[in-house]
Amino acid sequence: MTENSQQQQAGNPTVPTQSLPTQYAPAEVEGKLYERWVERGYFAADPKSEKPPYTIVIPPPNVTGSLHLGHAFEHTLIDALTRRKRMQGYETLWQPGMDHAGIATQNVVERELAKEGKSRHDLGREAFVERVWQWKAESGGQISGQMRRLGDGVDWSRERFTMDEGLSQAVQTIFKRLYDDELIYRAERIINWCPRCLTAISDIEVEYQDDQGELVSIRYGEGDASIVVATTRAETMLGDTAVAVHPEDERYAHLVGTEIELPLTGRRIPVVADEHVDPEFGTGAVKVTPAHDPNDFEIGQRHGLPNLTVMDEHAVITAHGPFQGLDRLEARSAIVGALRAEGRIVAEKRPYTHSVGHCSRCKTTIEPRLSLQWWVKVAPLAQAAGDAVRDGRVNIHPKEMESRYFGWVDNLHDWCISRQLWWGHRIPVWYGPNGEVVCVGPDEQPPAGEGWTQDTDVLDTWFSSGLWPFSTLGWPEQTESLEKFYPNSVLVTGYDILFFWVARMMMFGLYAMDGTPPFHTIALHGMVRDQFGKKMSKSFGNAVNPLDWMDSYGSDAVRFTLARGANPGVDVPIGEDWVQASSKFANKIWNATRFALMNGATIEGELPAVEQMSATDRWILSRLNKTVAEVDAFYEDYQFAKLSDSLYHFAWDEVFDWYVELSKTTFFAGGEQAKVSGRVLGEVIDVMLRLLHPVVPFVTETLWTTLTGRESLVIAEWPKDSGFRDEAAEAEIESVQTVVTEVRRFRKEQGLQDGQKVPARLDLAGTPLAAHEAAIRQLLRLQPEGDGFSATATLPVAGATVALDLSGTIDVAAERKRLSKDLAAAEKEKQQAEAKLGNEAFIAKAPDNVVDKIKGRLAKAEADIARITTQLAGLPQE
Repeated sequence: MTENSQQQQAGNPTVPTQSLPTQYAPAEVEGKLYERWVERGYFAADPKSEKPPYTIVIPPPNVTGSLHLGHAFEHTLIDALTRRKRMQGYETLWQPGMDHAGIATQNVVERELAKEGKSRHDLGREAFVERVWQWKAESGGQISGQMRRLGDGVDWSRERFTMDEGLSQAVQTIFKRLYDDELIYRAERIINWCPRCLTAISDIEVEYQDDQGELVSIRYGEGDASIVVATTRAETMLGDTAVAVHPEDERYAHLVGTEIELPLTGRRIPVVADEHVDPEFGTGAVKVTPAHDPNDFEIGQRHGLPNLTVMDEHAVITAHGPFQGLDRLEARSAIVGALRAEGRIVAEKRPYTHSVGHCSRCKTTIEPRLSLQWWVKVAPLAQAAGDAVRDGRVNIHPKEMESRYFGWVDNLHDWCISRQLWWGHRIPVWYGPNGEVVCVGPDEQPPAGEGWTQDTDVLDTWFSSGLWPFSTLGWPEQTESLEKFYPNSVLVTGYDILFFWVARMMMFGLYAMDGTPPFHTIALHGMVRDQFGKKMSKSFGNAVNPLDWMDSYGSDAVRFTLARGANPGVDVPIGEDWVQASSKFANKIWNATRFALMNGATIEGELPAVEQMSATDRWILSRLNKTVAEVDAFYEDYQFAKLSDSLYHFAWDEVFDWYVELSKTTFFAGGEQAKVSGRVLGEVIDVMLRLLHPVVPFVTETLWTTLTGRESLVIAEWPKDSGFRDEAAEAEIESVQTVVTEVRRFRKEQGLQDGQKVPARLDLAGTPLAAHEAAIRQLLRLQPEGDGFSATATLPVAGATVALDLSGTIDVAAERKRLSKDLAAAEKEKQQAEAKLGNEAFIAKAPDNVVDKIKGRLAKAEADIARITTQLAGLPQE
């Protein structure tokens, strides 16, 4: 039959079976259970094991963070995968750790210092970094405790931090290798600069939003030698070094190669011809500010234009003149005013909505700025990252996300990796007194002597987290863990960091590990949103602390709700009422298992022979094995919502609502058949709890250890489909379900209360239903017909006949009147729908969706007529 309950866990002592409390109290169970799991080493991964490896890394949360619903969602999915693989016999490693989060962490500690009236410069670099480490020890990493609350089965003995000694060695090693391979270089280019964080940030750390600004058109030059340009950033004109037009634009052909005067400055600047300019946009002429715009920088490079920087790192104007010392926004207003006074403003559009880049950390408007920075030459690395997916070494799931991935890696610009911060991995480059530049590896001594200094910048946070799949396993050392657990089996992460993190790991993994990608599969999930589909945010007032829901409903309820909404690559709406529903499900599992234990459910001994079982027993075992196969298939396809839904309906609908209810008469009667069904029920509960465990670990662990007397579900075997199927038993029970469902519907339509007993005659002879008469009567509250029985309503259903005596239970006349009215309405609806569908002119003009809607109305009307007619026929005769 199934291969589950008969096999004792090897080496695991039998735990005495205990009775279950009448109510499930998550708060009394979860914390103790989790600590027991950790103490017993269930989550520890042994590189010496001969079991096949299964590895997942945690997307390292920021050390400044706390558990939000996005974390809870992602961690639930990863935990479900790793728990199942562990039960399947894999040596499973879920690697935990945290990211040092350079900008975010430095900002937090600087705010703390500000409360003391100090800045980081008051402390100096060394003391400030020490202060950050102190903050990390005292306040950082609260997310670790919250992960325990959720039930994360990570190997805590392997917890890593992107600034710890081992990972620092990895960072220095790969920097040195990339530098020696001429894939890291230093150059002056336009970067995204945050005037608040005072550092460069990468393109992917810039968030664009529509802001209200102004568009002003300015006349440069005089008379025939004048050109009008439009800009939203008038303050940058102080740094203009040319005006550019398209080479084929005849309007300006006479000006190309000449110079015109730049207003307010007294400087003369050339007019250049460049194909970058769109002659159809605006006036067909653009101002060129090479030091403050990336496109202008490229034009400047092509034409040998000077780069004039007119703002400092705080975005304060540094150009000589009346605007010096003004903030960029103050200068914008002042410059427009001065131009207006000179009659240079040709047109003004205010307000003008346009897309503006903001720092993702502090939301300050970023400033394009020419700066000397360190860069990664990404072309060969990105090519390898794209090829690994194209040739099938790495699979992206869902597959439709591949185009988004290729759209990014195939168009990557060189990556600015230097940050003007103090907290982070300091760039391992030293500069000598005579212009020497030396990159130092982890096993090399930096040059000493007078005049030698280390670069003051640190590396982008994503540089170190890009090494996460192999640096956490001990690389660059060739450790046992690296050999066993690299590459990772799957990466589970949100599509929102596909570019931030996933692409970085692909590039670095392929480069550092000799062409071996960091994972076999990238499983992308969506974002958690509120129940209305809106993004969760504190500013929107809809952000949820998952710990609050865990306190109220238990961690299992939160986990099950999140998993049940997890369709690959699709955003997940979630509301508190859904968590409440999941809590009811956990309680239903609890109560049903208590019932099973009270009625002889057991896993002791072999399953009875098939011929000893009732059709109900054979049906549930057939459905059980089909569910095992279905859940396995959904897991392999990362269909968490579907597998959760499958388990929900199997447990609640088939086990609790049907099998338990159909078997009650057997259990109450006692005897040998009750023992057979008790063993079957024990098998079903055992396997059901195993299947549910990866998603709802706490309640299932408590119930399963009580049912089986064994050590822990965490190390139990994952259920296997034995192949047992009994289609005849399934058809037989389906007939029983049809009878019960139809009669229940009829009772409800007649206004009978659920518990109201009705005399009935069941004509089941010659059908498989005959063996189920006692169960059918109990489920439908049908009394024996008795003396004076009068069949006032007769229902033919599933090849049988159910005759009910409704005399005295309903107002027949009122019911007939109500149904007759409903029948007339349904017939009218049918006539109207048929008339429209029979009108050829209407059908020819009407859209397909309108025609389909009318067809649907016709089908519903016909179904209503059939139903109401049956109800009328079943009413007692007056």
